[in-house]
Amino acid sequence: MIFGLFRKSVDTEAVYAVYSAIVAQSRQARFYAEWGVPDTVTGRFDMICLHLALLFGRMRGEGPGASQFSQAVFDLFFKDMDRSLREMGAGDLAVPKKIEKMGNVFYGLLASLNEAIATGERDKVAEVVMRNVYDDESNPGAQPLADYLMGEAARLAAVPVAEIAAGRMSQGEAA
Repeated sequence: MIFGLFRKSVDTEAVYAVYSAIVAQSRQARFYAEWGVPDTVTGRFDMICLHLALLFGRMRGEGPGASQFSQAVFDLFFKDMDRSLREMGAGDLAVPKKIEKMGNVFYGLLASLNEAIATGERDKVAEVVMRNVYDDESNPGAQPLADYLMGEAARLAAVPVAEIAAGRMSQGEAA
């Protein structure tokens, strides 16, 4: 508890601003209408996870401030998922199990997407998308979504970490 007194605090408004931008970006109609992402709770969760993975990939290795900011966004994400599950009627005993499963899905996606993007190979990113968004079913939306993700990763790479941590992500296609 006392160690928290010496940590630099994270700007809560900035965390909410970035998370809100990610959620808004994840709800773009083209993902669902044009690229065939299932317009379901799971499909929307997947899209938020993809955008969070891009953010966390950008912030990785940028120092303790970026790490604290990423952790705060992550915590807000799962707090929001907890709230959403409860609103959908999940009981107190079921929520922790569902959150744990969601966390495992997220961590798997985070690792595989960041690895695929690091290769710079569109087909590897499309494989991650097929596996995680389209449940390994062939979908013509996988390639455009992979292109979009690679473009967003490049765009985020150009945004200074200080801007992101201040809640200001440049207005492009991404959150």
